[in-house]
Amino acid sequence: MNSARINRRKFIKTTGLTSASLALMGSSLLSSCNSEKVLNTIPRWKGFNLLDYFGAYASVNNSNSSTEDDFKWMRDWGFDFVRIPMAYPRYLKFDPSKPIAAEETYNIDEAKVEEIVSLVEKAQKHNLHVSLNLHRAPGYCVNAGFHEPFNLWKDKAAQDSFLYHWEMWAKVFENVSSEKISFDLVNEPSMREDMNDQHGERTTIPGEIYRKVAKAAAERIRSVNPNHLVIADGNDVGSSVIPEITDLNIAQSCRGYYPHWVSHYQAPWAMKNPESAPMPVWPGEMNGEYFDKGSLEKLYQPWTDLVKQGVGVHCGECGCWKKTPHEVFLAWFEDVLSILTEHGIGYALWNFRGDFGIMDSGREDVQYEDWHGYKLDRKLLNLLMKY
Repeated sequence: MNSARINRRKFIKTTGLTSASLALMGSSLLSSCNSEKVLNTIPRWKGFNLLDYFGAYASVNNSNSSTEDDFKWMRDWGFDFVRIPMAYPRYLKFDPSKPIAAEETYNIDEAKVEEIVSLVEKAQKHNLHVSLNLHRAPGYCVNAGFHEPFNLWKDKAAQDSFLYHWEMWAKVFENVSSEKISFDLVNEPSMREDMNDQHGERTTIPGEIYRKVAKAAAERIRSVNPNHLVIADGNDVGSSVIPEITDLNIAQSCRGYYPHWVSHYQAPWAMKNPESAPMPVWPGEMNGEYFDKGSLEKLYQPWTDLVKQGVGVHCGECGCWKKTPHEVFLAWFEDVLSILTEHGIGYALWNFRGDFGIMDSGREDVQYEDWHGYKLDRKLLNLLMKY
């Protein structure tokens, strides 16, 4: 990694924004990553999301910090993947007491970049593939809580900054194999006018706009290393296949949160009136609609069809918030995992430790097992290990 660090310093200090002209490669890259005899052209990675750099501002108590033991346990339990959703302000130099200016989105803090590199290296040390994701990209985030100076889907200035960040990360890991690193462009994209309205209307990104942004980012990344593996989250907040990019040698990432009556029961950030949400059941009727495994199979049909077309598919996030009754969660989640597994699609639980995780989730209806000082949800772990 020493040469990568030298390249990174050189890039941060001297590289200007340039237009990438490298044509995208064919499907051979994704095919070369396939380690199982399944139709999916990327491996069926299984693992977790790590929230070390999830928020735009650092946690005071570092409660999201991953440990060396975390990675060891993941490996020992048979997992091989971690996704790191990052908020780009976390590795910038700017004044957090006022709204960030567009030009400040280029102020890379090399010390913070080194911290992220260290986290990646710890995971890779334990044979975990790492997927870097911009959960908050310049000009877009599915969550509120940070004032963006521009809009990724509408403003060239935002797109230029977006490309700059991805070229930087491509430089950082220039010599790292696609078997060890991938680049997930932007978390759960959608059209959104007011970034500060948590429950504001989100609409579909026009296909030609998504294609333009994703194509430019993939080209910029592959101008550094033509073998870099690129992933794009589904349209409509990760839920919809993106047909406009299937020819671009970009894998796609779906979600495991349907129906939200189960996955986000009483989650205050996910619904306007969480206290009035119907009690989750599985299978059964919620909010006047009946849900069962057949509902899930219908939901995932476009994604399994995408696999058959030769496009790599992975489920980048899945799981349930802590308020969902545990037995309902497990029954629903087994149906989700069984469908994904049948089609060679891997998954990443949101998260490892925390409200959705296998440890310290804060669920009130779980008989936890003491695990080196943490509260382990053994039933959930066993279900994940089954798939």
